[in-house]
Amino acid sequence: MSINCFHCLESVPNGFSAHVVIDNKSQPMCCIGCQAVAQNIIDQGMTDYYKYRTVQAGKVEQLVPEQLAFIKSYDNEDIQDEFITTNDNFSEVLLSVEGITCAACAWLIEKQLLSLKTVKRVDVNTSTNRAMVQWDKTATPLSEIITSLAKIGYKAYPFQSDLEAQQKQQTAKAYIRRLGVAGLMTMQVMMFAFAMYFGMFSGMDSNFEEYFRWISLVLASPVILYSALPFLSNAINGLKAKQLNMDLPVSLAIFGAYGASSYATIMNVGEVYFESVCMFTFLLLLGKYLEFRARLKASEFTANLQKLLPLTARTLDANGQEHIIAAKKLKLNDIILIKAGETIPADGILIKGKTSVDESMMTGEHLPVNKFINHSVYAGTVNHDGIIEIKINKIGQSTLLNQIIRLQHNALSKRPKLVEITDKVAQWFVAVLLIFASITAFGWYQIAPEQAFWITISVLVATCPCALSLAIPTALTCSVANLTRKGILIKQAHVLETLSKITLFAFDKTGTLTQGRFSLDAVDILSEEYTKNQVLEIAAQLESYSEHPIARAFSQYKVPGHKLNDIQLHPGKGISAQYNDTHYAIGKSGWFNSKKTNAQATLYINQQPIARFYFVDKIKDDASTLINALHTHKLTCHMLTGDASDAGQRIAKKLKLHSVQSGCSPKDKQTAVEQWSTQGEVVAMVGDGVNDSPVFASAHLSIAMETGADISKNSADVVLLNSDLASIEHLLIVAKKTRRIIKQNLTLSLLYNGSILPLAAMGLVAPWMAVIGMSTSSIIVICNSLRLLKL
Repeated sequence: MSINCFHCLESVPNGFSAHVVIDNKSQPMCCIGCQAVAQNIIDQGMTDYYKYRTVQAGKVEQLVPEQLAFIKSYDNEDIQDEFITTNDNFSEVLLSVEGITCAACAWLIEKQLLSLKTVKRVDVNTSTNRAMVQWDKTATPLSEIITSLAKIGYKAYPFQSDLEAQQKQQTAKAYIRRLGVAGLMTMQVMMFAFAMYFGMFSGMDSNFEEYFRWISLVLASPVILYSALPFLSNAINGLKAKQLNMDLPVSLAIFGAYGASSYATIMNVGEVYFESVCMFTFLLLLGKYLEFRARLKASEFTANLQKLLPLTARTLDANGQEHIIAAKKLKLNDIILIKAGETIPADGILIKGKTSVDESMMTGEHLPVNKFINHSVYAGTVNHDGIIEIKINKIGQSTLLNQIIRLQHNALSKRPKLVEITDKVAQWFVAVLLIFASITAFGWYQIAPEQAFWITISVLVATCPCALSLAIPTALTCSVANLTRKGILIKQAHVLETLSKITLFAFDKTGTLTQGRFSLDAVDILSEEYTKNQVLEIAAQLESYSEHPIARAFSQYKVPGHKLNDIQLHPGKGISAQYNDTHYAIGKSGWFNSKKTNAQATLYINQQPIARFYFVDKIKDDASTLINALHTHKLTCHMLTGDASDAGQRIAKKLKLHSVQSGCSPKDKQTAVEQWSTQGEVVAMVGDGVNDSPVFASAHLSIAMETGADISKNSADVVLLNSDLASIEHLLIVAKKTRRIIKQNLTLSLLYNGSILPLAAMGLVAPWMAVIGMSTSSIIVICNSLRLLKL
């Protein structure tokens, strides 16, 4: 009698003897690798893995020196730039992990990695076979994390989009193969079934009818044993994990009906329903395939982003000579030449020439964007009509393109509360369904034993809550895809759910409602010791260290001067510096206990106001349209601005805002939002995403205007990559449409299940009718969700 390995369940070779004590019982192992992994699992206190796994573990292979050396290569800093990002002193990597088969695998991987003291967080996605790991790479190299997973039998490597595309292609082919077999055989079986139903074989010898039954059995067997096998596997896996999933009643119906029909054929008694079983399997597979295609279509945008990058780049050396190299070998501060029509290979700053760039891949806006010296350009965008030189400032995972891909992955991998609730409801529904089906079977067995089995099958099939389980995920996936294509990046899973409840919008002024491009309107000199040119030159030198939009208004007045020391940025106030014994500062009016005025900036020397500056900032063209649209949705609109001048009041009056608070510090904005929240308002804050981090944390929903390559660092829930205010209205429309479609999907699925259940229990729904009803309800839900892609 052969002995199976307790870890991988494969046969133990003759003559090999290795054991591991698990739960006080010696268990056989088939090789040294499985023995080492099993012993490591026990030593780490993770024995529960063997209780909850739903399928066998993969056979373990010992890492040979060549493999160890290859894993060590992932520690190379140049290589890591392609797949590692760093935020808040922690590094983050997305790993593809081979061998993940169930929730127990995810639990085991998380336990193993979190046992490493430097690992902060692990998120394992069992559907995509990927794991997001945050850790301190200065203390633990990446190779140690990958080796740690190898010790428990999982092969891991940094995620690559090409491999994901290959995996999806294989999944699509598997669906097509199973659908093809089911469809072809169903047509043949249906041909014989309808012929017998309509008496086409009447008058023929009864042996012919038995012969056609046997042919139907042969034709139906590949459908059940191949096409329908995944449903049975998923149902068994769910039971092992102590969960009731949608595939359980489906499997009971398919394999129960097949078994009963096979028995009837072999024993030549009763009726056969091979055509119903085959049609059920085909329609169910068709529904699953349509769901897969819907998800695939919804994720096409981010999946195709990586493919936009060119394979080569044209670098310039110190002598201006061109060298064509692989784009992956670009380094920070490299100078590259980009000709008209070429795709930009990495993020950088334009240092020579001018052009227009197609940024529709991230903003959804196909109009070209003009670029001049010192403007930022991004990987994957297309240079239209100029020959330019750029200096690389972001590569690998730090580029805007890869940040969009990573953030989109994070948003889709997190499950909204509504989805979790629906999943729990569906599990309880399955449990109630099984109980009800058992009662139905018992009741009909007392009344009409010959009909009890098929009526029970109809109940299981007709009331399977597949549509209920698809109602929310398909709608959310399609919505996120629609928004991403329009340049609206969803970073958190709760956005669409929260947005439909918003009652109040709060806006920052500069760069949000206005264009953020200031021009100097007037200068008020307060000291006779300084001329207008002198104060402008001092202000320009100070503002050259600032990223505030007002700083750009002084750039034309900057001249070579003395180097300032002890430069300090004061959030919500301004910037200060020291030169010899003189203290310089520029910032908001009222700083250093001076008199508050409506000036937008004040120059201070030795903490005394010397000059006041007044600027003009044009309102965005689409600001008025947005505010009017929000008013039609019965939402109140308010402004929170750090500008102490009367500019905020003028803009608020022109845009018909409900209120404005000027001269706000970041803390003041936070307090205002918290006060609105205590009054029962659900607040959305719209700002620039950098200076508004504190207020973003207090708002129920935060929306940031485009912040370039820093989108992964800001705390906003939504980022508008095109900085277009009209996108907010589109976001609101999609959120409300999503809520409406989710309600429609839930109502449809619940009404269907609620109405079909008594009919099926009374024997008024034949199995083939139940098949069509259940599959049709699922397909209608999916098609209804796909409408969100067309908004």
